[in-house]
Amino acid sequence: MGVEIIFKITAVGILTAVVGQVLKQTGKEEIATFSTLSGLIIVLLMVLDLIGTLFDTVKNLFGF
Repeated sequence: MGVEIIFKITAVGILTAVVGQVLKQTGKEEIATFSTLSGLIIVLLMVLDLIGTLFDTVKNLFGF
């Protein structure tokens, strides 16, 4: 679970950057902004899932 999440976040970042650049080159800056924002939201949801797992682990560790 350690390295895989880094690769997933990197893949989303690269894909978002490529799509954003292609859309900017075609003159669709608004859609490029929305695609970048959606990539950011996807990564934030992935990180929030990891934080939830961390809190569950800490809770189980201390017996709360």
